Amino acid sequence: MQRIFSAYFNSVNAFRHLSVSETAFRQELMVLALSFPAGWLIASSWRVYLMLVLSLLFVLVVEVLNTGIEASCDAVTEELHPHIKIAKDCGSLAVLLSILIAAAVWLLAVAERIAGTSL
Repeated sequence: MQRIFSAYFNSVNAFRHLSVSETAFRQELMVLALSFPAGWLIASSWRVYLMLVLSLLFVLVVEVLNTGIEASCDAVTEELHPHIKIAKDCGSLAVLLSILIAAAVWLLAVAERIAGTSL
């Protein structure tokens, strides 16, 4: 049980750190918060609503992992080593791809709402 409590408090500490020091995380968190009412208006079903919200939660998860990669790289060296640049660029690409996935989910839901049918 102690391990579960420790993991919980470590997660809370990470959330605090990201909320205070990572602009991208704060922006994505704000978009997620806005998705609750917006998704409710756009979604044609509970499943679609869940997919809208989860797609943005997925972006947050990838952002957290990207920040972890960047922090690990910075702990090794602050110099711009070619391998560290690749690691950071790959983390950035992962965030971009997750945003594109979320955008596709939202565009499909909007198109479904406009068409009035299930696509």
